[in-house]
This record gives sequence, C-alpha cells and structure tokens, in this order.
Amino acid sequence: GETFVIPEAVTPAAGARVMSLQDPTSKMSKSDDSGAGCVYLIDEPAAVMKKFKRAVTDSDSGPDAVRYDRETKPGVATHLDIHAAVTNRTPEQVADDYVQYGALKVATGEAVLAVLDPIRLRYQELMDDPGELARLLRVGADKAREVASATLERTHSAIGMVPR
Repeated sequence: GETFVIPEAVTPAAGARVMSLQDPTSKMSKSDDSGAGCVYLIDEPAAVMKKFKRAVTDSDSGPDAVRYDRETKPGVATHLDIHAAVTNRTPEQVADDYVQYGALKVATGEAVLAVLDPIRLRYQELMDDPGELARLLRVGADKAREVASATLERTHSAIGMVPR
C-alpha cells in the first residue's frame, strides 16, 4: 500500500555499471589495490586526469578505432560509457566525436572533472569549517528524525503495533 511501497529500479542508459580504468572487464571498485582504476569524488584534478590518461584502451588505430563495442574494445567502451554518462549523451554519440584515444581520454577526464569539481570544492569548504559542518549535520539529523517519525508512525499503524 502507501506505507510499504515497492521501489522501482532506476537504470540509466549510460553509467549504470562503471568499469575499471585499468581492467575494463571488471567493475570500478574502491577496493582496487592500486587505486588507478577508480576515480574518487574528492580526487584532485591532476590525479583524475592522470588516471584517465593512463587508462587501458587497446592497440587499434585508424579512423574507426574509437567505436563503441563492449565485447572487443572494453577499454574504449569504458571511456565512452563514462563520458556519455556525465554529458547526457549515448556512447555512440561520444564516439562520433573522436578518432584518437588520447583526445578521448583527455575529454573524458575533463567531462568527469566538470561534474566532480563542485563536489570536491564543497567537500573542502566543509572540511575547512568544522563548525558549519556540525551545524549542517544537526539540521540534517533533525530533518531525518522528523521524516522518520512520521514514517515510523504510519508503519506502526499499518502493521497494528502500538508505539512505545
């Protein structure tokens, strides 16, 4: 009913599963030993660009080297998937813009940074101001408590339990 709503999965066309920059057959993971295959939200811009520039592609060359083919070109497909996800395009549309891997790698890194920079900068602002961070955490906790108490009350009523 209205109390226990079954969630619907949201799977975006691009970026639903982000693959590792170093092993494009595996999912990007923070448990990657080297850290080179994963981009963190607060990575410095130079580190993000370095990861994309060193990312695995393949040895193809020529005018059709940059094409979306997850099976035969997983490294290139990873770049195209990431670029598409952060620019609201399809991987095929992104591929049409590039003929060389180097340009694709740089453009993908820059597109990712355009999304991550505001997050990284806000994180740094908050970490530099512990008082403001504590205040925002209190405000968030108060809002969460208010929403949760209403949900908990509906839950108790729906299952016939009497709250303490």
